[in-house]
Amino acid sequence: MSARHEPVLLAESLGFLRNGPGLYLDATLGDGGHADALLASEPEARLLGTDQDPAALAFSRGRLARYGNRVMIAQAAFREVPSVHAGLGGEPFTGVMLDLGLSSRQIDDPERGISFMSDGPLDLRLDPTRGVPVSERLATVEPDELAQVLREHGDVPMAARLARTMVQAARAGELERTRALAHLVDRALGGHAHPRRHAQVFQALRIWINEEAQDLESMLEWLPGAVRPGGVVVTLAYHSGEDRRIKQALRGRPETVPARRLPPGTERRSASPPWEDLTRRGVVASDQEKLANPRARSARLRAFRRTTA
Repeated sequence: MSARHEPVLLAESLGFLRNGPGLYLDATLGDGGHADALLASEPEARLLGTDQDPAALAFSRGRLARYGNRVMIAQAAFREVPSVHAGLGGEPFTGVMLDLGLSSRQIDDPERGISFMSDGPLDLRLDPTRGVPVSERLATVEPDELAQVLREHGDVPMAARLARTMVQAARAGELERTRALAHLVDRALGGHAHPRRHAQVFQALRIWINEEAQDLESMLEWLPGAVRPGGVVVTLAYHSGEDRRIKQALRGRPETVPARRLPPGTERRSASPPWEDLTRRGVVASDQEKLANPRARSARLRAFRRTTA
């Protein structure tokens, strides 16, 4: 049984997110920790909770059942949230929560194939009912493309050499398990166990196989038209690439989002979206929280308020 997931920077998140009565969006519902705390502290808050992981939704439905019709839950990746929202009437959000990290439940289950900490099938999909496991994708990708994935989403050193080795092993059927990949990373990058390198590689592959970067960009592109004036967006990022995308989009310097990735009906906005930055340098966890919850070590919280402009 997985340990209960402890939400990261909970008090700090609620400090920005709590914004009075209205409809809130938690688009990374997970185990429902942030959502539960919000609903308990804002008696007139209603919540649309979405996630692409069906197992997480099953758990959070039970956890949040006591709030009755104040909660609506739907399975959706970021790119699908706009259509879910429109189907419910399109009421502007009072607050939005995006926690881009993994849950303890996902990491601790070897059969999910998401973590290098225990042996399991090399999968890495957040929704195991869609697409193909990363083990299959590695057998068909070109080394140059994989090297770019490792650099962009994991800051992995010697990415080109590692990518060639990974593709060769995958095509030979030697990368079916998580531990097999961890051992290959050790051999290719120095010959000894290096958990930080494992984490970087697994993170890069997870972001790639789930198209997380594209989905985040499309979500950020959609939010200005979905949040009411005075509404607040709170994000928790665990990787410099994610944090950079958030800053650039919400501070008015959005990265180019391919038109095919934008949600239906979304128009590209100007280079100056209407946001007030509430956390210019970001908020990080206290030393005490980092000791109690290792997942908090790399987290950076940002909060933005929708202006009337």
